[in-house]
Amino acid sequence: MPKKSDKNTNSPENTVVSLPGNKQNNGEVAELTRMLAAVMEYISDDTLEVIDIEYLLDETEGLKDWWEHYQENNRKSIEEEIRNSLSDLSLDDLQKIREQIKKNS
Repeated sequence: MPKKSDKNTNSPENTVVSLPGNKQNNGEVAELTRMLAAVMEYISDDTLEVIDIEYLLDETEGLKDWWEHYQENNRKSIEEEIRNSLSDLSLDDLQKIREQIKKNS
C-alpha cells in the first residue's frame, strides 16, 4: 500500500482538534455527525452513477450553511494555496486570471 506523504498529513483536513466537553460542543458534534451520516449514506448508494454535490448541500439540513461558514473561515488558507500555485501556471492562465480580477473589481 502506498505511503501517505508528509505534505498530506499536515493539511488542515487531517488535523484533529480536541473539543471541550460542554453541551454546546456536544450539540455541534451531534449535528456534524448527523450531516456526515447523511452524506455517507448518499455517496454509498450503489445505484448512483454521479454524486450531485448541489443535491447534498440542498437536501442535507444545515450542510450548506456549515459549508459556507467553513469556506469563509478558511479563506486565508485558500488565498495562500492560490498564491503558492501561481508559479505553476502558464502565462496564458495568469493573464486569464488577471482579466477575471479586473472584470470583478
